[in-house]
Amino acid sequence: MAEELLHKHFAPYAPKKGEEYMNSKQLAHFRTILDTLKQELLLDVERTVHTMQDEATVFADPNDRASQETDIALELRNRDRERKLIKKIDETLARIDGGDYGFCNGCGVEIGLKRLEARPTATLCIDCKTLEEVREKQVAK
Repeated sequence: MAEELLHKHFAPYAPKKGEEYMNSKQLAHFRTILDTLKQELLLDVERTVHTMQDEATVFADPNDRASQETDIALELRNRDRERKLIKKIDETLARIDGGDYGFCNGCGVEIGLKRLEARPTATLCIDCKTLEEVREKQVAK
């Protein structure tokens, strides 16, 4: 996933002792991460469109055609996941603008810098996310 690429581009934010949580430097750090991730995803989408246009070949062999259709379906599924991630990034950028970024939607506590470094679009603290996953498992049974 594209979020895995983040660690190659950005060093984790190192807070200074006594530094206020989600101050302007921290917000700028995460905004840069989110903007960069969004740009990379948009470039991937553009590349996919060009690749699919260039490789639009009609194969006479049914096996080749089936293989091509499978590749296209997989590529489109990946792009759909990335489209959803772009939407989440836009929502997260709006949270930064609104002053809500870094705080849990469930209980209002700080999500934490380490969690946000791992998943900049996180909206729940680790405790609320764990509870949500437990509930999802119980409903799925």
